Amino acid sequence: MAKTLVVVGAGPGLGMGVARAFGRHGFQVGLIARTKDRLNALVGELTEQGVTAAAFPADIHDRGALADALAMAGDTLGPIDVLTYSPSPTGPITHASQTTAASAAAQFELHVLGAVTAVGQVLPSMRARGAGTLLLTTGVSSTVPAPFLANVGLAMAGLRNWAHALHAELRPQGIYAATVTIASGVIPGGGDADPDAIGARYYRMYQQRDRVEEIIGDIDTFRDLVAQWMSENGGSAPSTAG
Repeated sequence: MAKTLVVVGAGPGLGMGVARAFGRHGFQVGLIARTKDRLNALVGELTEQGVTAAAFPADIHDRGALADALAMAGDTLGPIDVLTYSPSPTGPITHASQTTAASAAAQFELHVLGAVTAVGQVLPSMRARGAGTLLLTTGVSSTVPAPFLANVGLAMAGLRNWAHALHAELRPQGIYAATVTIASGVIPGGGDADPDAIGARYYRMYQQRDRVEEIIGDIDTFRDLVAQWMSENGGSAPSTAG
């Protein structure tokens, strides 16, 4: 029986890079995101490449709808062997001193509570089988505090922390949990930053199961960017990955 990957937060960049990487190795693919028409177009691309794929539209902010979409994916494609969680940041991004409870909660809802919901939906089945993989995506602000990405970093640091905790707790049960920290843009044709190159690294993590965190890009370059911004004491926030 073919194994199943579900991508939560599927889009034409990172999500499709991961979907293609697993699809090339015989995985069925379920795609979850808010917009049905866009998902159907992505499913069409995968189908043309010989990958069995299906769309399960849901707004990640709606925890009930997300859980239902994952349940439907399991019913349609079979038990979910690999879950990846990688929604793009949405909503206002605030500087540290401008962060409010509302702006922090919006990012926490997307990056943390959505991931907790998704994992909570698939984990019982993985535990029953004694196997499964959970790959949770964060941005570089999860690791390097950046004043101009404060509310995003606040949420992503929480997600990264939880992924590390899941790794420690679930490993003895045969379940592999890990985090992928994206410290670069996702750029078609961009070498290591190309979606297919990144997707291949997700697949290697699934195969090797030997690390709690994979870093894509150069964290030191981002640290230098933050240091430069701080030395200039303000101004417009640089354009970079979250």
